[in-house]
Amino acid sequence: MRYVTVLLLSLILFSSCSEYQKVLKSEEVGPKYEMAKELYEKGVETDKNRYFNKSMRLFDQILPQYRGKPQGETVTYMNANAYYLSGDYFTAAHLFERFTQSYPTSQKSEEALFKSAKSYYEVSPVYSLDQSQSLKALAKLQIYIDTYTEGKHFDEANVLVAELQEKIDKKYYEIAKQYHHTERYKAAIEALDNYILDYPGTDYKEKAYFYKYESAYLLAINSLRVLVEERLKEAKNYGEDYLRYYPEGEFAEEAQTYFDDINKRLKEKVYEN
Repeated sequence: MRYVTVLLLSLILFSSCSEYQKVLKSEEVGPKYEMAKELYEKGVETDKNRYFNKSMRLFDQILPQYRGKPQGETVTYMNANAYYLSGDYFTAAHLFERFTQSYPTSQKSEEALFKSAKSYYEVSPVYSLDQSQSLKALAKLQIYIDTYTEGKHFDEANVLVAELQEKIDKKYYEIAKQYHHTERYKAAIEALDNYILDYPGTDYKEKAYFYKYESAYLLAINSLRVLVEERLKEAKNYGEDYLRYYPEGEFAEEAQTYFDDINKRLKEKVYEN
């Protein structure tokens, strides 16, 4: 009995595959559309990529024939969504963008715009790598938020924006901080200063202020004597900024120690010959 059951299942599977291959090789558009739609719906129901993969092959074949026709909107959306649900986010992003351009008044346009943006979010790498995809995702999500202020995905879009912004903030903070750790203090001061200006809402703002201050202090005390006084005064200004903004901050005690040393050096002129 078990052998018979296995045999029947094998025959059904073989028949199904044969039918798919027959339709795939056929020149008739109608059967391709019906089978692609059926496979797509099975993929949505079961969350199995094999159905999406087969449907996409058929959709890719018939899309040109349906462009400009009533079914074109449905075919274009299902094809894009099949790529999205199967995890091919690069292709999905491109196809959803094309959908929103081709069918701006579609009932699916909001969904397509969000999924296009989220596709870029899904391929956004860890903060230490290039963040061009993150920046693209951020821009796309902002378009969605601005366009659909009461949209279905409005709250989720804002959450994704916050995650991406934190990742981008950390990326550029680490770049600036790296100058400090490699003792390139002049470059560190400039990079951290630019970072503070460019990312005023960053969670790394206190750290940026402190490392800019510390870089200036270390640059000053390790400079040629003729440059020390001017650089100590500059470091003191940065120290005043940090201590004013973060009097009880993470680095407040260390910042105060540097500040006291700067004042002592300026008062006693220990930097002069």
